[in-house]
Amino acid sequence: MKIGEMQLFPAIRQAPDNAVIVATGTSCRHQIADGVATTALHPAQIFWNYVSPNTRL
Repeated sequence: MKIGEMQLFPAIRQAPDNAVIVATGTSCRHQIADGVATTALHPAQIFWNYVSPNTRL
C-alpha cells in the first residue's frame, strides 16, 4: 500500500468524480478498492459496457 500512496492513490483521489479507473490485474483492483475506496474496472468490463446497450458505467 505504501507504493500505491507514492503516485497512484493520490492521482485517483484527484481524478474527477466521473473518471473511470481501469486496472487489468485482480490484485491491482483490490488494492485500489482498499486504498482509496474506489472501484477500478477491468478493460473487458469497459468494452462490455460500451457495446452492451443495456449496461452503463
